[in-house]
Amino acid sequence: MGNLVAKPNHPIASERDLLSASVETLASRLKLPRHLLAAHCIRFPDGSLHYTPRFRWCLLMKAIIEHFCPTFAAGSVVLYIGDTENKFVHLEAGGLAALGVTLDSAAKIPDVVVHHIARNWLLLIEAVTSAGPVDGKRRKELKGLFAGCTAGLVFVTAFENRRTMQSFISHIAWESEVWIAEDPDHMIHFNGERFLGPYPDVMPKS
Repeated sequence: MGNLVAKPNHPIASERDLLSASVETLASRLKLPRHLLAAHCIRFPDGSLHYTPRFRWCLLMKAIIEHFCPTFAAGSVVLYIGDTENKFVHLEAGGLAALGVTLDSAAKIPDVVVHHIARNWLLLIEAVTSAGPVDGKRRKELKGLFAGCTAGLVFVTAFENRRTMQSFISHIAWESEVWIAEDPDHMIHFNGERFLGPYPDVMPKS
């Protein structure tokens, strides 16, 4: 079933315990039915399972990692996941460093960072449940934050459903992408000649 990874200071068990725990063992510890535990676990592209107690947040994260990535960025590596409660839910510092990126905890980091290895794109994904789409200001912030990256930058806003998207549609930045979890096989492209790809202003310098 793969490994289970949680925040090192999570009160349920130590990180070492979680790394060696099966889904059944963890379900027993949490006193949760196996099917409910599955709703709190995100399966990464490498097959590992990452546990989070936050249900609604987890649903959108699961959709991004388990559906968006295989569909639009097959073979990708998840380098970062964070939220307002824990900036570093998941961090592959070595993978980011190899691309010339160092993340400061004080910076406004996107919710998910994924490296599409085959195309050498870095997908910067904002997961929106109530606030925080990639608008014009946010796109400029992310462009500056990842200015030294040796991969091309792709800006993606992910929504749970169309109803949520409608609240933010007028704020979405041009030259960015929108993905909706309830329609996982489709993507909305905001202008430009490319579909899911970096533009010249965010390509790595040769």
